[in-house]
Amino acid sequence: MYSPFVPPRQVKIGDAAAFVGTTPRAIRHYHEIGLLPEPARGGDDRRRYGYDDMIRLLWIRRMADAGIALDDIRDAFADTASAGVAGAAGSDGSDRDSGGEGDGIGSILERLEQTLTAQEAELRRQRTAVQRMRAEGSRVGLLSDFVTGRLTGLPEGSLRQADLDSLLVTERIFGPLGAAVQATRFIALATHPDLRAESDRVDAAEEALDDTVAVDDPRVARVAAERHAFEEALHAVIEDSGLAEDDDALFDSWDASHPAATDEGEDQGEDEGGDEAGRSSGRGEGSMSAFEAIGKMPYDFSPARLRCMELAEELAAHESSATKNR
Repeated sequence: MYSPFVPPRQVKIGDAAAFVGTTPRAIRHYHEIGLLPEPARGGDDRRRYGYDDMIRLLWIRRMADAGIALDDIRDAFADTASAGVAGAAGSDGSDRDSGGEGDGIGSILERLEQTLTAQEAELRRQRTAVQRMRAEGSRVGLLSDFVTGRLTGLPEGSLRQADLDSLLVTERIFGPLGAAVQATRFIALATHPDLRAESDRVDAAEEALDDTVAVDDPRVARVAAERHAFEEALHAVIEDSGLAEDDDALFDSWDASHPAATDEGEDQGEDEGGDEAGRSSGRGEGSMSAFEAIGKMPYDFSPARLRCMELAEELAAHESSATKNR
């Protein structure tokens, strides 16, 4: 069933900060030091952030979480020709709880040990992220280990920046498991050049449905049919190549490594995998649900493109219903 939800085309700084897991003050600081270009402002003279702005903010946040200094992040973005990411690990600056006046020495030492354990876990997480970046030689190392492991073995250069952007957004909303499952799509595209070429063609046709195209223009229905046909072809390739079975194994692997996860998918683990899940899903940063996160991520889709997506969903639903009734 098609959802009537329409994503915002741009969002204000508060929603941008909430989605990324930072603060408006931090974003304004990014503007001040030249790390993030000033976005366009609305009629109320407030900043408005679009899809590209949010992608950059997400990468900035992930780099900062890995311990990379803001100046080094700015240099990395400035050097667009470099595939690597320059960075330097820094201290986490966590405050140490010294305890109250009535606390016994045993209680104080227990809390101190808990703080040190948390600091050690954070340093391990940062070190793991840096090691992944060095090993992968690109921003793919900033994704969680669960996702990068899914992408291991792909031909060099077969993953595009747009693919990584999409995985970054998915991991932020649905966590590492959701992004690892989505990676199956990009694996199929990376290993089937003809399919990738068709994907590019359909993507371009959808992007051409801009604000100058009416929702009832015949091109809308035509592109929707092309999108549906492509998705069917992609699904067939995933099934025939055994990638669907790999997806099943992903769920088993996730369940085995996260036995304490709740039914809502909120991980309770303390190691890198568990901490990464909380951070990436958004529940570890502001306790934001997936639904709330989706509503804060802007996509500049025209009414015609949204209608095209709706028609493609209807075609898929109709075919699924027809298959069940056979």
